[in-house]
Amino acid sequence: MTTFDSTKASLNDLLREIREGKIQLPDFQRAWVWDDDHIRDLLVSIARSFPIGAVMLLEAGGEVRFETRPVEGLEGNIPKDQKPEKLILDGQQRLTTLTQALALEAPVNTTTAKGKKIKRHYYFDIRKAVEMPHALDEAVIAVDENRQVRSNFGRDVDLDLSTRELECKQLYFPCNQVMGSDDWEATLHQVAPEHFGTYMIFRSQVLSPFRSYQLPVILLKKETSKEAVCLVFEKVNTGGVQLSVFELITASYAADGYNLRDDWFGSKVRNVESRKARIEQDDLLKGTEATEFLQAISLLNTHEQRQADIASGKTGKQVRPVSAKRADVLQLPLSAWQQWADDLEAGFKLVGRFLRKECFYSRRELPYSTQLVPLAAVLARLGDRWLEPRIYDKLARWYWCGVLGELYGGAVETRMANDFEELLRWFEEDLALPRTVRDASFQPDRFDTLRSRLSAAYKGINILVLREGSKDWFWKATIRELDASEIALDIHHIFPRNWCENQGISKDEYDSILNKTPISYKANRKIGGDAPSQYLPRIQQEKYVGLSDDEMDALLVSHAVAPELLRTDEFTQFIEDRRSRLAALIEKAMGKQVSQAFEKEEYDTEALEQFTE
Repeated sequence: MTTFDSTKASLNDLLREIREGKIQLPDFQRAWVWDDDHIRDLLVSIARSFPIGAVMLLEAGGEVRFETRPVEGLEGNIPKDQKPEKLILDGQQRLTTLTQALALEAPVNTTTAKGKKIKRHYYFDIRKAVEMPHALDEAVIAVDENRQVRSNFGRDVDLDLSTRELECKQLYFPCNQVMGSDDWEATLHQVAPEHFGTYMIFRSQVLSPFRSYQLPVILLKKETSKEAVCLVFEKVNTGGVQLSVFELITASYAADGYNLRDDWFGSKVRNVESRKARIEQDDLLKGTEATEFLQAISLLNTHEQRQADIASGKTGKQVRPVSAKRADVLQLPLSAWQQWADDLEAGFKLVGRFLRKECFYSRRELPYSTQLVPLAAVLARLGDRWLEPRIYDKLARWYWCGVLGELYGGAVETRMANDFEELLRWFEEDLALPRTVRDASFQPDRFDTLRSRLSAAYKGINILVLREGSKDWFWKATIRELDASEIALDIHHIFPRNWCENQGISKDEYDSILNKTPISYKANRKIGGDAPSQYLPRIQQEKYVGLSDDEMDALLVSHAVAPELLRTDEFTQFIEDRRSRLAALIEKAMGKQVSQAFEKEEYDTEALEQFTE
């Protein structure tokens, strides 16, 4: 049995049902966004009887229960208890445009091509439409909310259509009279009967196509599943902005009486505190997205389902997989949110504590936000156990393998699911290494290509230096001792750019992470563009610093820098020495040798395969 019908409907009937509230929008549909140029083009297309594409509607009253709202512009005209008979899945922009331009008295709220908000009424210049039927785009005009066109910064009125009489005398036909023009014609007959013949030609050539216009309509039956509706919507909505998982689930939960948007963003009107705001009280967690939170909920929910399947004796494909994929997130029932949201919120807050222990001090220094999803889900399950040394060490090793192996860029939903499940197993079985720990590798020549903070490994190495207790060259304190909000650190050149260029050293060499380290603005100002042999004594002799050679050397060593090579300006030797020193930090964090990442690992393959079947 097919789940849809294909038919045609007259534009007039569709607009009537929209005005009556029989056709509405599912609440996940985004706001109307068409600009003035798009509106004019659409009006011209219909006047020429050109096709404008099919409309897809969904029968209401089935399994799919979304919160609904009227088409924009009708909010105050539709009773709140009016239940729609159909929902618009595809065609929102076109139907909203036509409703506002053809069926409402109020001006259309639209924008210019540059995004400036404007209010416009639309008219056909009857003379131009009749005289130039093949150039109708020149016959469509827009006037302001007062039905006037002004120039000279609003001081001069070039066209005034503010009354019905003025419209008729100047032969400008208002588009909101297209579907029913009896009153307008009566006024025309009274005030400008000499124009009636021209108007009748216009009515035949332009208004008749509107009144007889039919749109192809695909009607999804009410038996269609929610997942199918969401999938269909995503496929057909190529002209708009892709919906987020959060918007789709919000509309779904609203049908069950739960306001997910209030839960996440809060509401002063309904006195609901924002879950997002509570999480973002930690600066490291600012920018946490609802979709990331939902992915973590999905990990927790599908893992519980998987464990239940295994406990019931199911095997193979009968056992549901752990998943953070979009399709599975869309299937999250309201009960899953209610079960896990508070625990997961606590898990995200523990993420902030974990990151600080690893010496992250700023959101912009985080290599990946995606890796925080499985981390938060794991911490939600662990609770206070995450601080147990045996668990914490494994968690930190996994985290750094993901960062330095650069494994959490791009589409990582499968890795999220694998890591969540495998980490929980690894905490109990030492040889059951997660795939991220096994897969991660870092080759020494990668140092040479790490030049931008956009790279996860670049950010990670910067933090590893701080993690080892490096001290600022001016303030003589570690990042944990400094107030990060007061003393801003950034990654600066050790051999200054100016000096390197004067020595003929290429940018590829001096701009790599090997020649950079995290220091304060004050320290970098003291460096200037001079050779290390010149700026080091200058820093040491600064009256607020006052460091002996040995004390300064100790600060340099804390940054994985060889003092003797820096003081003698030995750039080439310095680079190779620092490569070895940074490689040692990476090996320590990843728990594997940099140049032989795979050969040095031992793990229980059989145990892992049994666990991930």
